[in-house]
Amino acid sequence: MRALLNSLYIERKTVNKVMIELQTPAYRKAAFALSFGSFLVFCNLYLFQPLLPVFAGAFEVTATKANWLLASSTLGLSVSLLPWAVISEKIGRRPVMLFSLVLMPFVGVLSLLIDAFWGLVAIRGLMGIALAGYAAVAVAYMADEFSPTALVVAVGGYISANSLGGIFGRLSGGMMADFFGWEGAVAAMATFTALGMALVYYLLPPQRQFVASQDPFFKQFRVVGRHIKNPILWMAMVVGGINFALFVNIYSVTTFRLLEAPFSLPVGVASAIFICYLAGTLTSRFSGRWANRYSPISGMTFGTLVTLMGVMIASIEHPATVVIGLLIVSGGAFFTHSLAYGWVSRRATQGKATATALYLVHYYVGGSLGGFYLIGCWEMGGWHAVTLGAMSLAAANIVLIQLLGAKNKKVPIQEPC
Repeated sequence: MRALLNSLYIERKTVNKVMIELQTPAYRKAAFALSFGSFLVFCNLYLFQPLLPVFAGAFEVTATKANWLLASSTLGLSVSLLPWAVISEKIGRRPVMLFSLVLMPFVGVLSLLIDAFWGLVAIRGLMGIALAGYAAVAVAYMADEFSPTALVVAVGGYISANSLGGIFGRLSGGMMADFFGWEGAVAAMATFTALGMALVYYLLPPQRQFVASQDPFFKQFRVVGRHIKNPILWMAMVVGGINFALFVNIYSVTTFRLLEAPFSLPVGVASAIFICYLAGTLTSRFSGRWANRYSPISGMTFGTLVTLMGVMIASIEHPATVVIGLLIVSGGAFFTHSLAYGWVSRRATQGKATATALYLVHYYVGGSLGGFYLIGCWEMGGWHAVTLGAMSLAAANIVLIQLLGAKNKKVPIQEPC
């Protein structure tokens, strides 16, 4: 991650050299605004995940069909990341981020006016497009405006805000729905987002270092093709996508599982399982040490096996084993994600920002498609089928990781043009 941040900093063409420095009032305002904006993005992205069983009952649809309400938002986000990033090269980061935040509460309120299931799915797709504007360019804003020392610290806080926003969004969605229904949860989140957007607008400093790109749009997208054609980049992106497909959707299926016998928990209580994400926040911090001491390939393999072990433990019909299993799943999946993301950022020696955005595209597409696979397993054969489905995803990733290691020995690292 440090190598990525330094390269982003070096690549920026700045007008003057007065950067935002660590431990200054400007840094505190900007870092808080950026992190809080990220917190809002992930609150809105995952608000509906614990509510999938509620929607399945309210609209009288299957669990697999209800998954479209989560998949549409993550797919909308994934396909919009690169376009937003390219637009920001022309008009600047701050306008894109603020426009993204303005759209979020409006789309949330719009979802309250829709009665049809597929209409709500379409609105959630629009929400994903809105969220992508902020997610695509926030780190680029930091790379433009912050000094290298401040940048490393600020991005650490930003990533922490991602995970905390996801946890808060899921918990608040489940708990609010218990008292006020899903409409109340959406209304409360829209109100919270509107107030938060005003705070970010007030605190986030204007850009002083940004210089608009003079390259045409097609030239910027051409770099994307080079990344996909490079096997040691593209295979790592697919690893990240499969890893997220297994990880995030184990939680979705577990929500359905906990609402049924023998657990029979209310939605608000079942949504508390997302606190287990915090285990991943801890393990991701150790991934860099592992990569330096051993290798990223062995680390991704280890992380995938740990994730699978967590799935096996969670299969035991007891609340404690479900929680322990999810803690282990989170720890292993975040470990793998950190190593795969770092692999892409280090080995893309041209267009690093585009490469990391493309990694996130694969990441969220994997999460979207994996939901239909694992929830489909749940509908066909219960948790035993889910376990087999998770084993197949883990096995595919282990094979792919080994192929990636073999390719890395044979294929030269991508050279800049």
